[in-house]
Amino acid sequence: MKRFQSTVVLICLVYLVSSHWSLGVAQQPDRSKPPELGPPPSLTLPAIQHLKLSNGLKVVLMEKHQVPLVQVNLLVNAGTAMDPAGQRGLASMTAAMMQEGAGNRDALAFADAVDFLGANISVNAGMHTTTVSLFTPLSKLDSALALFADAALRPKFPAEELERNRIERLTTLLQWHDEPRVVGSTLFNNVLFGKDHPYGPPTMGNETAIRAFSIADLKKFHSTYFHPNNATLIVVGDVTAKTILPKLNALFGKWKAGKVESKTWPTAKQVEARKLYLVDKPGAAQSVIRIGRIGVARTTEDYYPIVVMNTILGGSFTSRLNNNLREEHGYAYGAGSRFNFLPLPGSFLASSDVQTDVTDKALTEFMKELTNISNISDDELTRAKNYVALSYPSDFQSVGEIAGRLGDLVIYNLPDTYFNNYTNNILAVTKDDVVRVAKKYVDPEKIAIVVVGDMSKVESGIRALNLGPIEKLTIEEVLGSKPVLGKM
Repeated sequence: MKRFQSTVVLICLVYLVSSHWSLGVAQQPDRSKPPELGPPPSLTLPAIQHLKLSNGLKVVLMEKHQVPLVQVNLLVNAGTAMDPAGQRGLASMTAAMMQEGAGNRDALAFADAVDFLGANISVNAGMHTTTVSLFTPLSKLDSALALFADAALRPKFPAEELERNRIERLTTLLQWHDEPRVVGSTLFNNVLFGKDHPYGPPTMGNETAIRAFSIADLKKFHSTYFHPNNATLIVVGDVTAKTILPKLNALFGKWKAGKVESKTWPTAKQVEARKLYLVDKPGAAQSVIRIGRIGVARTTEDYYPIVVMNTILGGSFTSRLNNNLREEHGYAYGAGSRFNFLPLPGSFLASSDVQTDVTDKALTEFMKELTNISNISDDELTRAKNYVALSYPSDFQSVGEIAGRLGDLVIYNLPDTYFNNYTNNILAVTKDDVVRVAKKYVDPEKIAIVVVGDMSKVESGIRALNLGPIEKLTIEEVLGSKPVLGKM
């Protein structure tokens, strides 16, 4: 027996040695160059089904049977852009309060019921839409859907929870005065869009509006916009039309349609000349830099070239802005840029938080990259397109992510083939396309530059750059006076 065991051990040792030798010789990696990228993976999603309930409420369904989970989103065409005059933040407050009790349950009982199921229900107000979201195990779908319907259709809006939310928001406004990033972003949006455009003021509202919100205001906003003819149900998960439609009809089928008036907004005026806005934050260790202008709406025909161009400029870790300010100069932990694609033209923004003593040098590098973005190499173009194409499928890993993407399909009236064709459309972008949109949408001579930092240390250096006229503001001029807590 011992002789047999010794033989087996010897055979195993010979196998391991020979395997190690063959791996070392035959599979030695070539480290002289980066590994070749394979072709971008194709994205083939299940069919998108367009259905309706008995009251006409539209349902968008995608079946995903790999795991027993379900995501249901009610997308209502009402967001902060619909806030009435003088009531900025009403949509946001309404959404927050819809989670504070619903049906016959108060806030605590409702939260306990959701947690008991292992589900999650949330309500969020975007710029043009409010989304009521449900994520639940399939085994708890019936009970979770009932709670979901209560939150969407029968919120309680309890007075005591409104006061708690009011105090929380006033506290947040107070904290903003010590957050340079918030100051910079608020001023940037105000400069670009103004106080009368929905993209200008903070979506949470100001102190006056927050103090004035009443239960009646919340109920009015809800009753004005929450109607089946102004909404869409999006369902993704381990269900079929046959199994889910009866459940949805039982809960939402009696929801009555209502009249919803269309909303119009003023057109944002493009930045006409370069101008700087400086906000003093004594003792700040960093300077917050926000640079940009009015961009384009999501429905622009230049969408794909803009995505590729911005990937080169500041939309990835290896972008020009990040490579310059972080890798080459060490001015910041990171720098980037983005186009905020919305139903109306949003902003184009290049930004970073840089060390105080290099604020002027960082601005010089920003201007260099913005000026040179219309000059790109074939290698940059290929890398940018591959980056976007290779990363795109990762946006569809969970039922929640897929439901969010289907929401874009609904909001922007995109074709059902949009997702499966996205990669090919990105790869079809040419150098001429990128150069054209860079020249069209990135104009360093017509931009707003916002800097929040310690002006005693950075102002002279900024002025020496002679980038344009300068306007100085205080934090109070940007955010308003600090709220006095406890005074209601």
